Amino acid sequence: MTAAGAPAVVELEGVGRTFGGNPPVDVLRDVDLTVTEGEFLAIVGPSGSGKSTLLNVLGLLDSPTAGHYRLAGIDTTTAGERRRAGLRAARLGFVFQAFQLLPHLTVLENASLGGLYLGLSGRERALRAERLLDRVGLAHRRRARPATLSGGERQRVAIARALVAGPSLLLADEPTGNLDTASAASVLELFEELHAEGTTILMITHDPGVAARASRGVRIVDGRLSA
Repeated sequence: MTAAGAPAVVELEGVGRTFGGNPPVDVLRDVDLTVTEGEFLAIVGPSGSGKSTLLNVLGLLDSPTAGHYRLAGIDTTTAGERRRAGLRAARLGFVFQAFQLLPHLTVLENASLGGLYLGLSGRERALRAERLLDRVGLAHRRRARPATLSGGERQRVAIARALVAGPSLLLADEPTGNLDTASAASVLELFEELHAEGTTILMITHDPGVAARASRGVRIVDGRLSA
């Protein structure tokens, strides 16, 4: 649960994203959003609503053309690419719909990649990955290859990888989109457990049923957020 008076992890103020063209296209429009430490927020919207663009801005993969974005109190709006890359590595963990596991690496090696850009030793990354694989219930599969895992197991490896660096924010992009009903429910239960333990999670989804599992939800339609 989110503690009263918890610090803000995400602060968007008047954020817009316009893509050049004739005429220009306003994909995000005057977005205001605050996510506090320990919160589990879902942003739900249909295809074309601007949720992918918003995720790219939140993940420091794209920059807004208007407004300000502060991540864990750091104003990222005018940060250079090197600074943004450093913040991505240290402050953000990503969980993708398609898992993004490397097929030639073991489960442990894949999970360890989450700390690669922090300058941690291989041993420290492996220790952290071992601990997190145990947390997500996959310590017994640490030497397996991704091809031998179910979809739900692959997503749990991806979650472990995302948490290895100890991020301020876990960003989940349609995390159940490639899963069957039972596997999706299992992954959402894990998110709920991580939230209860204090992990800050922001999940993008098109599915209102998935969004309902979060502690708070907002909608995005035509680039605007609404409760």
